Amino acid sequence: MEMRLHRGGRWRSWLGARFGGDAALGDRVWRRCLHLFGVAVLLYYLLPVQLAPWLSTEEVLLAALAMVIVLEIARHTVGVDLPTLREHEEHRVASYTWFAIGLVVAVLLFPRPIAVAAVLGTALVDPLIGELRLSPARRRWYPAGAGAVYAGLALASFAFVGRWATLPSVAMAVVMTIVALLVESPKLAWLDDDLTMTLVPGALATAVLFFAPGFPTFVP
Repeated sequence: MEMRLHRGGRWRSWLGARFGGDAALGDRVWRRCLHLFGVAVLLYYLLPVQLAPWLSTEEVLLAALAMVIVLEIARHTVGVDLPTLREHEEHRVASYTWFAIGLVVAVLLFPRPIAVAAVLGTALVDPLIGELRLSPARRRWYPAGAGAVYAGLALASFAFVGRWATLPSVAMAVVMTIVALLVESPKLAWLDDDLTMTLVPGALATAVLFFAPGFPTFVP
């Protein structure tokens, strides 16, 4: 017996009507909002390391990821019906699971400036790309417009979070932007761009810091 965790689309129909459309529009708007909510993972850096003597922030983060994975398993095994899922996600691992994995891995493993850049890039720019591709009029802003936004977010992270020098900040922002746009484009049946767009640019930038630890302060 299927377990439905939504109200049959009434909320999304109402939301779509607010934007002058139907339930399909409301579904798209809600999906974009959920994607933007991914930036909430950055609260990890603002909260104390220990929330209680018996509970760390890292444990809370991992528990939240575990809940997402359990929900995804339940969707495939006992038929939990979730809202906003697209048709191609019905019989594969859904995008929200890949996204959650990417966000958690980023903040736990990447240096903070790189993690912030990767999280903001996926959470904000990926839905922007989706909107730009919807019509020929918007499509002219892709990839340049989306790339400019990604590069700006990355540059801000390196400059204000990492306190990097200007030249390495710009160089790394450009590299991460190019890589993020490249890995976002291919649509694979077994992998999702919410994961690759977060982890591939972040892993590459982290590797640069590992092999060239003085890079952030490099001044010619």
